[in-house]
Amino acid sequence: MSIKVEGEIRRPTAAAMVHTYREGFGLRSKSDTLITEEPLELRAHGPGQDPVAVATIMRTPGADFELAVGFLLSEGVLASKQDLATVCYCNLDGLEEQRYNVVTVELRIPYRPLRERETTVGSSCGICGTTTIDQIEKDLTPIDSGLVVSADVIRRAPDDLRRRQKLFAKTGGVHGAAIVDGKGATLYTNEDVGRHNALDKVLGKALMEAKLPLSNHIAVLSGRIAFDMVQKAAIAGVPVVVAVGAPTNLAVNLAERSGITLCGFTTPQHFNIYSHPERVSLS
Repeated sequence: MSIKVEGEIRRPTAAAMVHTYREGFGLRSKSDTLITEEPLELRAHGPGQDPVAVATIMRTPGADFELAVGFLLSEGVLASKQDLATVCYCNLDGLEEQRYNVVTVELRIPYRPLRERETTVGSSCGICGTTTIDQIEKDLTPIDSGLVVSADVIRRAPDDLRRRQKLFAKTGGVHGAAIVDGKGATLYTNEDVGRHNALDKVLGKALMEAKLPLSNHIAVLSGRIAFDMVQKAAIAGVPVVVAVGAPTNLAVNLAERSGITLCGFTTPQHFNIYSHPERVSLS
């Protein structure tokens, strides 16, 4: 696998003037830092194929290659590092301002999308634009993992992620995701305006480093747990998902069927286990 980057990458934050009202003081003007949200056009092709547009993803610039690879993993296009040939930004004649908003992934296998998308993937939705509901839920083999995680590791995980969220500290406008081992040590962490993008970035990194399946690891999420987040974890073989927020009913149903231990409302003092509690050790 080769990676090609030239020039200056687009920035994940931008400056803006904000007018703050406070009772008794009126309006005060100051410079603020905003999180960047820009479209990333993802293209893919296999041997002898022309690149085709796969999706346009609203994301925060940064770890674009990991995002592209993680997205293709979640779509069922990639399964391992061996399927990946090159990842690069595209040279766009006459459109230099968009140069780092288009990524092409070359595969060692033919590009055959398992489902089609018809719209842009917004920063709040990981499965928007799929043609039919049947395409959303893939056939997933239940995760086979002997991992047992202590309650202490689970309850500490969100705070450990939060301390690593530098963009959130600056802007307050991004989600975070991390992959940690069974003892709580962090392997990967990333941030994005889209919660599903943040997870794709860390899963893409794991694929690029040939770490899949992540059968002895935990995915940690800064927000709620929706169906698509559990689906991504299941595809990557992650047996435990820990989040600050609540799960949806579809997320819990999929976690139960996929063999995933799902923990929500996680704080240093408390968490709920919604599926497969046998993986959590209280001792």
